[in-house]
Amino acid sequence: MASLLEGQARPIRLADIAKAAGVSHGTASNVFSRPEIVRAEVRERVKAVAEQMGYAGPDPKGRLLRAGKVNAIGVGTTEPLSYFFDDPFARAMMASISEACDATGAGIALVSAANQEKLAWNIQSALVDGFILFCIEGGSRLVELTRERKLPFVALEHGLDDETFSAIGIDNVAGARLAARHLAELGHRRFAVLSLGFADDRTGFVTAEVLRGPAYTVTRDRLAGYLEELSRFGIDTTRIPVYETENDEKSTRAGLEAIFAGGEPPTAILAMSDRMAMIAIDWLTARGLKVPQDVSIVGFDGVPDSALCDPPLTTIAQPIAEIGRKAARMILDYDGTVRRETMSVELVVRASTGPAPKAIPGKV
Repeated sequence: MASLLEGQARPIRLADIAKAAGVSHGTASNVFSRPEIVRAEVRERVKAVAEQMGYAGPDPKGRLLRAGKVNAIGVGTTEPLSYFFDDPFARAMMASISEACDATGAGIALVSAANQEKLAWNIQSALVDGFILFCIEGGSRLVELTRERKLPFVALEHGLDDETFSAIGIDNVAGARLAARHLAELGHRRFAVLSLGFADDRTGFVTAEVLRGPAYTVTRDRLAGYLEELSRFGIDTTRIPVYETENDEKSTRAGLEAIFAGGEPPTAILAMSDRMAMIAIDWLTARGLKVPQDVSIVGFDGVPDSALCDPPLTTIAQPIAEIGRKAARMILDYDGTVRRETMSVELVVRASTGPAPKAIPGKV
């Protein structure tokens, strides 16, 4: 039977198996998709022919596409694939998305590539019913590529003034105000900010020129909330060092080195992510500075890890679990409606913040 296709370069198809086994195409198809309705002897004959000819079965992609639904969600980002595993916020969000998918038996496909060409290919070729987009950076490009698929999608922390697609975000200004007010009411007057990125591929102290230029909305809004609230306490916000990081260990540590190299180091640090805040706690502790006795720290996100560090982190908590579940349901239950939601945040006070020290900690 194998000789039937000798010399042919094309892949073996179901029609070839049906012909070699002496059955109709429909019967051969049922052997693989609905075996219970095929007589046992016919089923075994077709499978024996398929095995001899090296045919593993119909391509599941074709079957799913014909059905018009894949029962899977694509989760996309312009960050490297490792972002989903390394970043505590991404891990927490993925856990909540997974919970919603588990409830319906839906699958998840991670779609990521720092290279724009590969990102475009990955989005175009992903076998999914829709996308949840982590628009941490490069949000406009991610939305543009996803829109071309003409599939439903929802953006998280999109930062884009576009009302034509579904999005779930938080009130970043309000959250930042809560963090700044908490520290100011504890008596702190010397601050520093560990910032998320204003633009791609850039770190360092944020200059007036950078502040005047375009910035990712999440970064811009969190900084605005910090500075607006601190100014209410009579603090000269122009003197507050703001260090732009890539929200990773290397750039966060570099920022702390630069900030504490100054003559009058801060007694309070406002970190735009829990990840940066937890790195800062480790960095300060390794240099003999106590948190919060010498330096208080407030993070942002409310990831589960923040409650487990030493000391436990005071943070602005997003409803991560609710956001993830809502985003998944928007795709799984898509009905053509554009939905926009802004979720509230809360200040969770833990042991990383305390009263301002009577003496400013020494230079390190």
